[in-house]
Order: sequence, then C-alpha cells, then structure tokens
Amino acid sequence: MSDRTSVGDVAQRLVEPWKPVTLAVANGSAVRIARMEGAFPWHHHDEDELFLCWDGTFWIEMRDCDAVLLSPGEIYVVPKGVEHRPVAENVAYALVFEREETLQYGN
Repeated sequence: MSDRTSVGDVAQRLVEPWKPVTLAVANGSAVRIARMEGAFPWHHHDEDELFLCWDGTFWIEMRDCDAVLLSPGEIYVVPKGVEHRPVAENVAYALVFEREETLQYGN
C-alpha cells in the first residue's frame, strides 16, 4: 500500500518556485506539485502535460496560441509538441500530471 499524502501540507512546505515535488506515481505517470512564481522558460514535451490549478491563478502561455488562465480546480492539457511556459504573477500552486520520466525543461 502507498502512503496517504496531503497535497495542501506539501504545498505549504514548498519555498522555491519551479522545484516540483513528486506526490505519487501510478502506472508510469507522476503527479507533481510545484510552487509557481514568475515565468518559467519556454519549452515543449514529446507528450501531453496536464496542469491542475491547486491554489492561486496562473497563465499557460503558448507559442502561436492564446494564453490560458487557470484558477483553482481548473485543468488544462498542453498538447505534446506545443511550446509553452507557465507564468504566475503571484504565488500559485499547480499539480502536474505527466509521465514519470518527463523532463522539467522539456525536450
């Protein structure tokens, strides 16, 4: 059996932005939480990346597409190959669902 994890408790312990922590792994997919603050570098992945806004608000900017604003409880999937970057004007927290081997700064 796996341990129970409190997402809120883990979020409160995050002090550095853009340093995701893996909360769980199931069937080769990781659930990570990250503190977001400022702008992350532009990047892309060879697979889809799902963002779930946990707290605060943040944008997902994409090349050649309109940016998407996420508020708590909202989900957005960045399709594979799309260059993107999350941007948070104020501190926000996101759960990210991706393959366990996905590189944070993309391919």
